[in-house]
Amino acid sequence: MNLLKPNYLRNCFPLKLRQLSSVNPVKQLIEKNQQESQITSAPALTDTFGRHHSYLRISLTEKCNLRCTYCMPAEGVKLQPKDNMLTNEEIFYLAKIFVKNGVRKIRLTGGEPTVRRDIVEIVENLSKIPDLENVGITTNGLVLTRMLVPLQRAGLDAINISLDTLKSSKYEQITRRKGWERVIAGIDLAIQLGYKPKVNCVLMKNFNDDEICDFVEFTRDREVDVRFIEYMPFSGNKWHTDKLVSFKSALDVIKEKYPDFQALPNGPNDTSKAFGVPNFKGQIGFITSMTEHFCGSCNRLRLTADGNLKVCLFGNTEISLRDAIRANSSDDDMEALISAAVKRKKKQHAGEFFLSKNVNKLSSFYFTILFWPRHVEFISNGKSPDDSNWRLKISFFFLSFLPKVCFTFFT
Repeated sequence: MNLLKPNYLRNCFPLKLRQLSSVNPVKQLIEKNQQESQITSAPALTDTFGRHHSYLRISLTEKCNLRCTYCMPAEGVKLQPKDNMLTNEEIFYLAKIFVKNGVRKIRLTGGEPTVRRDIVEIVENLSKIPDLENVGITTNGLVLTRMLVPLQRAGLDAINISLDTLKSSKYEQITRRKGWERVIAGIDLAIQLGYKPKVNCVLMKNFNDDEICDFVEFTRDREVDVRFIEYMPFSGNKWHTDKLVSFKSALDVIKEKYPDFQALPNGPNDTSKAFGVPNFKGQIGFITSMTEHFCGSCNRLRLTADGNLKVCLFGNTEISLRDAIRANSSDDDMEALISAAVKRKKKQHAGEFFLSKNVNKLSSFYFTILFWPRHVEFISNGKSPDDSNWRLKISFFFLSFLPKVCFTFFT
């Protein structure tokens, strides 16, 4: 599943790391970030909260061969020019820089990464990088039966498959395409080839929450890790929260049918809370992005298809590594840029989720004051004077603080 970038503030607030329009901007940005990087002696990929980032997700393309209803319109989305996308050589170069500084796991995403024609070559190149321990891919699974064997030969270590329903008719309704049978065949082929595929399912209320136990049953005879992902509100879906199915509510549904459903061990940087039914071959995981965030142990960085580094999925602030490469920046310059970006990472959810939940309340409160009826009853003294003077004073008072609030949370 490809989440649309949260762009709603890009035209409203200046984003320091994205402004590359001044004279020789890349050089200026590099010099600034080299100075900032010298302030701390922490490794390049360690942020100010002590989190070391050893996991890089690289988006290979914006294109997708599905049109999921919660992801994009039926006609698709406007794509950037091909020249804006990272080339195979640029991906390989950046991957080596990140691995040199401590990345040990790379996952290829999209869009849909398998629509990129050089996907096998990219996997082969990445798998040859010394010290890189794991190369994985997240895919919708439509072409796995055709591509998985070449990908395995190229060095693919792990595979995630997005599948939000176990019903063929509902799959076509969700994705606006046929292919459910091919996805299931791809999962079974992955198991036969020795993988333990992760099946990612975004739970949505009144959409697929009636299939929770069906997915648990799916793990009875298949060695898969079905991972229920909490629906994450963002600007692309207008911050809707009514579709959220919480971890605890899903757990209650499962335990009602499978009373012996129990927790399993987790790794220190696992985003998924592991559970399983005794004697089932597979297991269930819960990615509690909203109700019990795991920001404190986050070790992930993201590189977009057009070469922008995102240190947090919720963040709008990005830095263009592509522009730095094409400006012939040195390896040291690239490391300085990456390090400075990582050290600006916020403690949780890029500091944005708080404001996204409260921005409407904030604006409503302000406009309530600004456009209050001209005659109000003051409980304190029982008088009802003309309120124009105090209304304007309070209005300007809140106006003076609003930009500071927005700047704090969105830069």
